[in-house]
Amino acid sequence: MPVDERRPRAPAPGSMLARLIDGPIAPGHVAWIGLRPARRAPMRAVEEALAEPGQGLQGDRFSSTRNGARQVTLISREALHAIAGYLSREEILPERLRRNIVTTGINLAALHGRRFRLGGALLEWSGECAPCSRMDEELGPGGYNAVRGHGGITARVLSGGVIRLGNPVERLLGGEG
Repeated sequence: MPVDERRPRAPAPGSMLARLIDGPIAPGHVAWIGLRPARRAPMRAVEEALAEPGQGLQGDRFSSTRNGARQVTLISREALHAIAGYLSREEILPERLRRNIVTTGINLAALHGRRFRLGGALLEWSGECAPCSRMDEELGPGGYNAVRGHGGITARVLSGGVIRLGNPVERLLGGEG
């Protein structure tokens, strides 16, 4: 079977790198929630959203019964600040990037391949959220490249529940969830 060069190999179990990756991280918090009711429709900021297993956030255009990898999208406020800096701006509003949830205080890369609790819902990391071709249209020249590597993550909903502003974002250990 050929090796997929795009995916980093997992460190050997018990190795120093594996222990570091599995090490503790402080929980983050939900800072913003947005729903995309339709393609190209304005995002609707909400105080809470219902995550439905195998579907996504109720009221979001990506909510479906297809059980896809892009059920919920997340980006950190820290990444939004970095993107703004790359574009020489004070701020980038979360709805401009069309992600569902903005977190603060947690490095979303630490959720790679993991399950995590977001309020009352259990989610699982499903991939990185690459910028779409509309970023230059939305953010101006250089928008696409400013978002590269900072676009956040995608997740699947494993167990439903309500996600509210201020809820903790907690990475679960291997057997939890």
